[in-house]
Amino acid sequence: MTKMKIMSELPHKYEVTIKAASTSNKLSDQTKEELKASGMMDDKGKLKLKGVSPKMLKKMKEEAVDCPVLKKEVPFIQCFVCSNFQSRITGKVLCKGDPL
Repeated sequence: MTKMKIMSELPHKYEVTIKAASTSNKLSDQTKEELKASGMMDDKGKLKLKGVSPKMLKKMKEEAVDCPVLKKEVPFIQCFVCSNFQSRITGKVLCKGDPL
């Protein structure tokens, strides 16, 4: 299976390019609360994403996307835990595009 075939099989509305963050993007308090509630962040604020290595997590913290749903630049971590997130493939995010 090629990557292009996989991308066409996942239901998505947008293909959003991942870029280096223009500024130091901090996670919003609402995002932090959602991460804590779902067990992806401990009480001290340390991220614990299943299946994501510490090296990849560090890289993800330095990335951002122009969210087509929120119409603004958001940290990639926020995009990664969003209900619209489908997959990350070769520098792009597949987004369902549903209203939040």
